[in-house]
Amino acid sequence: MTDELIIEILELGPYFVNCYIVGDSKTKNGIIIDPSWEPERIINHVEKFGLKIEKIIITHGHADHIGGVDKIRSYYKAPVYIGEKDAHMLTDVVANLSGLSGESVMTDPADELLREGDEITVGRFSFKVLETPGHSPGSISLYGHGAVFTGDALFLGSVGRTDFPGCSFEVLMDSVKNKILTLPGDTVVYPGHGPDTMVEQEREYNPFLTL
Repeated sequence: MTDELIIEILELGPYFVNCYIVGDSKTKNGIIIDPSWEPERIINHVEKFGLKIEKIIITHGHADHIGGVDKIRSYYKAPVYIGEKDAHMLTDVVANLSGLSGESVMTDPADELLREGDEITVGRFSFKVLETPGHSPGSISLYGHGAVFTGDALFLGSVGRTDFPGCSFEVLMDSVKNKILTLPGDTVVYPGHGPDTMVEQEREYNPFLTL
């Protein structure tokens, strides 16, 4: 992974969601992936690098990953992108599961919908959109430059939950095995929660994937 690509991680909110700030150190273009909570912390961290945030990417529409979206969108005047099959979750407290907690989380609709093969540019860099459903119907991952941002599809030694409405263990396993584990072994996996890992490590040691 080039030193010119900035990848910063903030662990935010009550569910310890990983928010990623990704930027080009030369052009100062940047994106934010999953601005879940604590938007002031995100803004302060972005400003340390002097980045111009051009896009906000949501890996999936569950409430714990979208709590800070509208404040971040308003501050940076940046469009919000989400997988097309999760778009309704931004405005539906039942679909995004926040209604279950008693604290409703909603945002304005997304500005752009993502599909398999789309590309997200960050200055001189670009990331390919992989549709990786299972944890939610429209979950996406972003792959490029030796990194893959997997949302809640794949974690260190684990995979995403599939006991929510719209989830499917079989679909998730297909996504992980055929979209993520087929990437080069030295690809760094940046998940939605917990520490990063590598594709080759999960191929060999993840108990959900070695059966």
